[in-house]
Amino acid sequence: MNRLPSFVRQHLVGLRVLIVFTVLTGIIYPLAMVGLSQVAFSGPANGSLVSYHGRVIGSSLLCQEFVDAKGNPLPQYFQPRPSSATPTPTPKGDYGCDPTFSSASNLGPTNPVLIKDIKQRQAQISAFDHVPISKIPSDAVTASGSGLDPDISQGYAAIQVATVANARHISPAQVEALVRQYTRGRTLGFLGEPVVNVLLLNRALDEKYPA
Repeated sequence: MNRLPSFVRQHLVGLRVLIVFTVLTGIIYPLAMVGLSQVAFSGPANGSLVSYHGRVIGSSLLCQEFVDAKGNPLPQYFQPRPSSATPTPTPKGDYGCDPTFSSASNLGPTNPVLIKDIKQRQAQISAFDHVPISKIPSDAVTASGSGLDPDISQGYAAIQVATVANARHISPAQVEALVRQYTRGRTLGFLGEPVVNVLLLNRALDEKYPA
């Protein structure tokens, strides 16, 4: 080794360091983290999957559309926020919440297209849930930045209670009890606002009050 030129020896030392750190940080560390996450946080590590009767129906981290074949909202289910997460052009049967196309509309608050969309959504929700437009919260008519928000505000959940109760032939109080059960409080007690997870709530409705 000592007979080799100094620059060759320096390169060999660098190569050994590279190999050692590649093994440590590229193989051992990732495998250790995967193993730890599977043992301590198996649910989140595997995508927070939600099952119903032994079948995976989605993830509690991603929104999901509850519509019929024509894209009309199903009254027996709570509806998520509008979603811009769709490919362009949008294929038939894709009505948003497509996890492979997370995106926002990129429309500013004064954009005429967004204003038109909001007014159209307000009219649809007002007719569907039989509530005045003044009571429709902003998250009911605007998409999130990712287009995949799994949660809705308590206000949006509240205006849907009567519709879901009527469709399932149960009392609003029974639906409200489930809404409270699947409401998550502020992060760390003071960040953000309480939210309702739509997928978990709808699964609970199917389990307790099948439509």
